[in-house]
Amino acid sequence: MKIVVLKFGGTSVGSIDRIKKVTKIIISYLKKKYKVIVVSSAISGETNRLAKLTKQISNNFPSSEYDSIVSTGEQISCALIAGRLNHLGYLSRSWLGWQIPIFTTGNYSNSRIYSINKKKILQFLKQGGVPIITGFQGINSQNRITTIGRGGSDASAIMVAKFFSAKRCVIYTDVNGVYTTDPKIVPNAKKIKKISYEEMLEMASLGAKVMQPNSIQDARLNRIDIEVRNSFKNISGSLITKRKNVSKKNIIRGVSFTKNDAKVTLIGVKDSPGVAAAIFEPLFKNSINVDMVVQNISSNKKETDLTFTIKNEDLTKTKKLIKVNKKIRFKKIVTDENVSKVSIIGVGMITTPGVTFRMFNALAKKNINIQVISTSEIKISVLVKQQNLKKAVDVLHKEFKLDY
Repeated sequence: MKIVVLKFGGTSVGSIDRIKKVTKIIISYLKKKYKVIVVSSAISGETNRLAKLTKQISNNFPSSEYDSIVSTGEQISCALIAGRLNHLGYLSRSWLGWQIPIFTTGNYSNSRIYSINKKKILQFLKQGGVPIITGFQGINSQNRITTIGRGGSDASAIMVAKFFSAKRCVIYTDVNGVYTTDPKIVPNAKKIKKISYEEMLEMASLGAKVMQPNSIQDARLNRIDIEVRNSFKNISGSLITKRKNVSKKNIIRGVSFTKNDAKVTLIGVKDSPGVAAAIFEPLFKNSINVDMVVQNISSNKKETDLTFTIKNEDLTKTKKLIKVNKKIRFKKIVTDENVSKVSIIGVGMITTPGVTFRMFNALAKKNINIQVISTSEIKISVLVKQQNLKKAVDVLHKEFKLDY
């Protein structure tokens, strides 16, 4: 059975006209003799609307009931798609997560799919039917509806592709594919034809919004190739695939950035074993993600200055947690919300010397000061003043010839 999984995002099903367009895409695959499984998000903005309703009811709304409410958006879009396909003469029906069922584990609002019962869907496919499955949801061991986190419909599609051994998994969205950087910042950014899981994971984690990092990680672990395509244009997209399938022609695959960073510096921290752990433990317990970290030890080796970055939205809470932390002693805390992180990503840098120099030299020529640096095997990130963000992205895009 030649199965293809098609996932449609919220903007793709954002109106009746767009849903009619989606059904035409589905039919085009049927005409190519594929057995099609569709996974749909809620209509754009619907999940946010439902979430707001819970806040109007209570500031402490039960997490299980929250998942029950926000999962209903997908039910509407899936029923509309199935209804349109039936109108056009194709056998189709919508399936909620619990009807299949799709089994999840983990906390409400952040569950993960671990198993899918294939029997009913396979029977429907053999009858010539087109199942339209609600993304973003499943059920737990207590038979309660659970959701998979924002962007979870991508993860649903990837796991459906895994369990049904699909030949293809196509993510339809409102962009043409994955770009070397944001075209709004660099107008001559280029669409990437093929990108490795690892590169895409770094780009998504560092600001690219095509897909959620968790979804890419699921695809990588399960070796599911993903094609990202535009719902509104009949053009080729980008393929996210194994590293060995990607050309090594470009050392750097893309430039990513974030705008919502804040820098925190603790000056004159009394240095002793375990002090860093003591600083970061309360942040960890309050689900505050710490990103870049730099430590400078004084010449007398008794004090240190510790700098790290977090999201802007966590800054107030972070300052409070540090100030009431009795396990640490420091002279002063300094914060800066006017910073941005810029990163270059590419598997080619593993075997190519001089990438770090080229990056730093290109920024220096534009008088862009680097405040913090962090690296991994396939990326280098720097923290710069927010006012220099566009200039930094542009110069790095040119330096590594991504606009050719």
